[in-house]
Amino acid sequence: MKKVSFNALYLFVVMLFVELVSSQLPLDQVSTMTRIYEIIQNNSAPSSFLWSNVLKSSNPCSWKGVGCNSDNSSINTVFVKSSSISTSDFLPLLCNIATLESLDVSNNQISSIPDGFFTGCGAITGLRLLNFSVNSLSGPLPTFHGFPMLATLDFSRNMLSGEVSMQLDGLGSLKTLNLGWNNFGGKIPTNLGNMNLLEEILLSLNKFTGEIPLNITNFKNLSVIDLSGNRLSGSIPVEFGGFTRLKTLILSLNNLSGGIPTFLANITSLERFAANQNSFTGSIPSGITKFLSFLDLSYNNLIGTVPSDLLSGPNLQVVDLSFNKLEGSIPAVTSTKLYRLRLGSNSLNGTIPSTSLRSLMYLELDNNMLSGEIPSDLGIMFSNLSLLNLANNRLRGTLPPLLGSLTRLQVLSLQSNSISGGIPPQILSLSKLERLNISSNSLNGSIPLSISRMQNLRNLDLHGNNLSGSIPDSIEEIPYLVEVQLGNNQLSGRIPQMPNTLQISLNLSHNLFRGPIPGTLSRLQNLEVLDLSDNRFSGDIPDFLAQLGSLTHLLLTNNDLSGVVPKFGANLVFDVQGNEWLVPPPPLPPPPSLTPKKSKSIASTIIIAVGSSAMAVGLVIMLSILVSRRYHRINDENTYSAEEASPPQVVHGNLLTPNSIHRSNIDFKAAMEAVSDPLNLTLKTRFSTYYKAVMTSGASYFVKKLNWSDKIFQLGSHERFEEELQVLGKLCSSNVMIPLAYVLTLDSAYLIYEYAPKGSLFDCLHRMGSTLDWASRYSIAIGVSQGLAFLHECKSSPILLLDLSTKSIFLKSLNEPQVGDIELCKVIDPSKSTGSLSTIAGSVGYVPPEYAYTMRVTAAGNVYSFGVVLLELITGKPAVSGGIELAKLVLSNSAQSNKWDHILDFNISKTSVAVRSQMLAVLEVAMACVSLQPETRPKMKSVLRMLLNAR
Repeated sequence: MKKVSFNALYLFVVMLFVELVSSQLPLDQVSTMTRIYEIIQNNSAPSSFLWSNVLKSSNPCSWKGVGCNSDNSSINTVFVKSSSISTSDFLPLLCNIATLESLDVSNNQISSIPDGFFTGCGAITGLRLLNFSVNSLSGPLPTFHGFPMLATLDFSRNMLSGEVSMQLDGLGSLKTLNLGWNNFGGKIPTNLGNMNLLEEILLSLNKFTGEIPLNITNFKNLSVIDLSGNRLSGSIPVEFGGFTRLKTLILSLNNLSGGIPTFLANITSLERFAANQNSFTGSIPSGITKFLSFLDLSYNNLIGTVPSDLLSGPNLQVVDLSFNKLEGSIPAVTSTKLYRLRLGSNSLNGTIPSTSLRSLMYLELDNNMLSGEIPSDLGIMFSNLSLLNLANNRLRGTLPPLLGSLTRLQVLSLQSNSISGGIPPQILSLSKLERLNISSNSLNGSIPLSISRMQNLRNLDLHGNNLSGSIPDSIEEIPYLVEVQLGNNQLSGRIPQMPNTLQISLNLSHNLFRGPIPGTLSRLQNLEVLDLSDNRFSGDIPDFLAQLGSLTHLLLTNNDLSGVVPKFGANLVFDVQGNEWLVPPPPLPPPPSLTPKKSKSIASTIIIAVGSSAMAVGLVIMLSILVSRRYHRINDENTYSAEEASPPQVVHGNLLTPNSIHRSNIDFKAAMEAVSDPLNLTLKTRFSTYYKAVMTSGASYFVKKLNWSDKIFQLGSHERFEEELQVLGKLCSSNVMIPLAYVLTLDSAYLIYEYAPKGSLFDCLHRMGSTLDWASRYSIAIGVSQGLAFLHECKSSPILLLDLSTKSIFLKSLNEPQVGDIELCKVIDPSKSTGSLSTIAGSVGYVPPEYAYTMRVTAAGNVYSFGVVLLELITGKPAVSGGIELAKLVLSNSAQSNKWDHILDFNISKTSVAVRSQMLAVLEVAMACVSLQPETRPKMKSVLRMLLNAR
């Protein structure tokens, strides 16, 4: 609790006396607000409401969060949102301000509201707005007595539960009601005050059941109805056609069925209609978009053709009909305001309509049966496109050179068609292009030499064509490339230097490459998948492949490799079948504790095992020579490394933590000695290498290395780097890995953290072999959500994660998860400080779909990634399995509730009915997090509340 000095109070009293002479504000309102701010100051974060703001003036009208009328004669507004207030003691005091019109205490930590507030403030005749959203309120919705002029009531994003029946019936002036993001159940409420006044009702993301009540149509003035994310069934009442002022109708994420009603075409005021992720059937009625600007019917079971007038509405901006069963051709597009058109994953046929539509930015027609050629003038028709997805159709012909006119294009997906001919050089002028996928077509010719002109390219996928010749040397000049897929072609020649930014995959399989595996691949320290299978590579498998710490898959099958297979780490999946001259690696030597009789040499073991055959003995002799040579080479290299290895030279080191135990334990010299020994390496990620360091005190810590040579960490000076770490070091959350100290060397930065004995969540969940019970998984989910909510709500500025995955979550115990890599958002290059993904790529399977369009890190994107983590905990499956992303797999099965049980990890869900019920509840939370639309995802604070309510 912060204490105010005597001098400060004396100053306040003097100033109060002086200003009261000229102030017209009643003395009782001054004293009331003074007392309220004292309570707030003593029950909120120190940085939220500074006492100095009060001391500077004794007139509350000048205080932060207080609004007065024009002549400062009365207080009419109290606005104290986002102030980390944890008490509700001040609320009844507010009712002493008889002139109060508006109260906003949203985005705090208030867990209850005293009864005195409702009895006192209910008598204020002018009170028009109450906003208690984004707090920690639980239990049933309070009953409102009085409040004769209350027009806006917002209790959204809390933990309220129970049914809503008569609690609001007395609010005769209510116009806007928002109870979204809670846990209300039962039927949709219809006792909501004066039915002639209510204009907006928002009840999204609760647990309301049953059908949409007909009584709701009695509220004739409704302009906004949002019932999305509930458990509603039945059809849309035909009585909805009587709404004459309805602008927004959102029914997404329910179990609604029946047809899309024709009366929607007659509501002239309707601007937005979203009914995606339901079970609607039948055809789309004609004229439905006559007045609409936004239509989303994706993820349903709609059949028939797309009405000929659907894309001709004069106000139409967004249409999403993806993931249905629509047939026929695409009608003419004449809506001049249309900027997003999604018709993917249907059974549409015919050709791509030819029309000029300069407003269109996102066109997705993938996974259909479209035929014919890509219109030659498509680059002119849709000149403002940012995304063009025509994948998995039946398109033929050549790539139109005028595609190069799409100067704003960021994503081009044309894979799985029958496109032939060469790659026109005009495409290489797409300087903003970030993803290029023309795989699984019939392209021929060579890869253009000037491919490096696409300086923003991240993902290049040309596999499954008939491309020949060599890979251009200029590919090394593409600065942000993270994935290259060139497999299943006829490429040959020398493999050039690849950009060391490659992370996701380098696939050169099923080509005509020959000779030794090039040493230039040793630069790819961030690469996760390397596929060189089905070529003609020869010679030894290079030792450096075993040193690529980020590598998870190494495929070398069906080549002409020889020699001894190097020792690879246990976490690497590798396949070397089809190389008949390869020799398996020798077994590890026995431990020294064994008796000499059991400590036979490797050569003796082999000789005894094959001693029954003279031919086999000859083979053993030959293998022994190879092994011997290999051993000598390895021993020589290890000896050299040991002689050269020495602790990095420290330029500067500093302790960040105020914790006396850590400050006495951390030894910079011991930390640097630890990172100089490769045996201490425990984990390597995209940006970091983790070492275990045992200090002289015997305590263990993580030492994480950041490579200064990677331009993403070039902050311009060590001083700025240190300033950012000083801020992070002051954070306090048990579910976040907080840097305790740092060490700067000439070419690297090292951060020191508490050690996590259980390793990463990925290892514990997918590699250890032991099944985590539900109690542990649930505890981990709660802990991670607490850590993320803390980071997103940081008062100085929200901290976003560049790459959230199970590999960046560490476990001190099965009940103590910690979110790691929090400093990356602070140490990227200043020119990328807006959050651009121009130099980074999240882990495959965790990247939200909108990053393909925006390439910007957002809080909503973090929520999506956390949703994938939740799905891993629920299903026991990794984020990507068999080339299929877990989130997409679950979403495709989510429309049918009878498939939900099959999504769960059966080994866990079978343990008890209670566990199954909790897992299904958490699955609902995960589904909300991985919603395809970023704006519909909950904030982390709300996610935490929903998870807490899932038990």
